[in-house]
Amino acid sequence: MARLAGRARQLDSALPSQGDMIRGVAETRPAGFWIRAAALAIDFAIFLIVKLSFDLLGLRIWGLEVGSSMEFVVALWTFTFVFTAVYTTVLHALFGQTVGKMVVGVRVMVGDDGAPPPFGASLLRFCAYSASLATFGFGYVMAGLRHDKRALHDLIAGTRVERDPPRTPVRERRDAAPPPALA
Repeated sequence: MARLAGRARQLDSALPSQGDMIRGVAETRPAGFWIRAAALAIDFAIFLIVKLSFDLLGLRIWGLEVGSSMEFVVALWTFTFVFTAVYTTVLHALFGQTVGKMVVGVRVMVGDDGAPPPFGASLLRFCAYSASLATFGFGYVMAGLRHDKRALHDLIAGTRVERDPPRTPVRERRDAAPPPALA
């Protein structure tokens, strides 16, 4: 009988507790390579639209000959780079998401509370993109190979990208008073 009770305790301790199950359901999931690639493609489309808009504006103001001007080409790429840096850094610091990440439902966070990265970490993350590119893109591929789905720039900046938790629809209360009539 004692052996049977000991075996029952062993089986009971092998099962997850209710707290473990709740934490497992409540935990966010790391975003993998492909969903991050989709977010990046959307952001690149935004960068391209901004670049083309600035290019068309220059052609409209200064005429066709400005397109072949080296000064304009340098100014165009500088503006595009600065826009990209500000867009990425500020949106990550304020919301933890760029537009592309909002569309696919992922966000950049630091710490266990899921807060967006501070401005300094967001800027460092943007600068660390060059390290991810300098490795012939392997820094980005790391997100698909690592268990925690962190890319090289995430490791450098101390950030992680996780999927947004699913939203639960707000249910209407049936016993609530109807809204006032518009008259």
